[in-house]
Amino acid sequence: MAKLVRTSFAAVETKADELSQYFYGALFSVSPDTRALFPINMATQRNRLLRALVYVVQMVDRPEELTTFLSQLGRDHRKFDVLGRHYDAVGVALIATLKRFLKDDWTPEVEEAWVTAYGVISKTMRDAASKEIGPAWWKAPVVEHRLVSPDVAIVKVRTDQPLPYRAGGYVSVEVPQRPRMWRYLSPATAPHDNGLIEFHVHAVRGGWVSRTIVHHTRFGDVWRLGPSLGALSVHHTESRPLLMIGGGTGVAPLLALLDEMARWKNNPPVHLFFGGHRPDDLYALDHLRVLAVTCPWLTVTPVTEEGTIAGGDRGTLATAVTQRGAWKERDVFVAGSPSMIRATIAKLLAAGTDLARIKYDPFTLD
Repeated sequence: MAKLVRTSFAAVETKADELSQYFYGALFSVSPDTRALFPINMATQRNRLLRALVYVVQMVDRPEELTTFLSQLGRDHRKFDVLGRHYDAVGVALIATLKRFLKDDWTPEVEEAWVTAYGVISKTMRDAASKEIGPAWWKAPVVEHRLVSPDVAIVKVRTDQPLPYRAGGYVSVEVPQRPRMWRYLSPATAPHDNGLIEFHVHAVRGGWVSRTIVHHTRFGDVWRLGPSLGALSVHHTESRPLLMIGGGTGVAPLLALLDEMARWKNNPPVHLFFGGHRPDDLYALDHLRVLAVTCPWLTVTPVTEEGTIAGGDRGTLATAVTQRGAWKERDVFVAGSPSMIRATIAKLLAAGTDLARIKYDPFTLD
């Protein structure tokens, strides 16, 4: 099944835009009421569908990781008031879309593989959602909004009741200016008892939500936050050295991990590469350098593609990291834009890094 799913998806992945457009057209035809679950502008949603499919296909023969991811996704989808028939409609639309684009390659064996795979996906998400007893979303008023560069803002919110999340994870966010346009953001701090959560947001070109957050968020705005998701986490009993690679505001979940680790007595060595196009993009570098002084287990290397920083490397993050070796003795955490994650992982694998040692999350961009 895994091989058939992978090879058949690879045959249509290059037609991502047409595939996602056809899928949503089919979904809204099969189940018209699902249209109300999505924002008016569907561009980002179509991209997110592809990233989800890619991620699932990559993990189709890694059931433990896939179950964790799908269970989180199922709990998160409760905020949309998703019903059982909506899952059925998605399955019908997905099979119809793959059949149309695969054409002659859509064999009975391929169909059986995808029907089986979607059955697992649907059941895992439904079961997780039905067992969840916590809120579908949390109310979180904005208590601070601060620009740290023309396109990056630090926003602090305080939830009305504790939102359980792990350092390194992410949550879905809806802001009042963009209803139904949920976006995934990673807290930049470990959980605190006072309910305060800090986000670092970059105004992505063409990003409806990110630009609104950076330039139009005001004190007192009430956000809605979904349940926590994510696979980036560190346990205090782990002893393997860590390599962390963060691009731009993608460093936020890594900052949360470091915030948590700074509270522990003993830590493994951590080497963090923090990159951006220009020195001004490294908005969190001063904070990281202060942290490195107080935490002797932490080494920070800034990386810029243009311009230079004292003690820093020049080039892309992928190049800067891999030119120092394969880091085979370390667990690797990668966070940033999807293109940065793809390029970095590709370079690491080419350098000899074990894929099983590399962790990343797929939904981090507007």
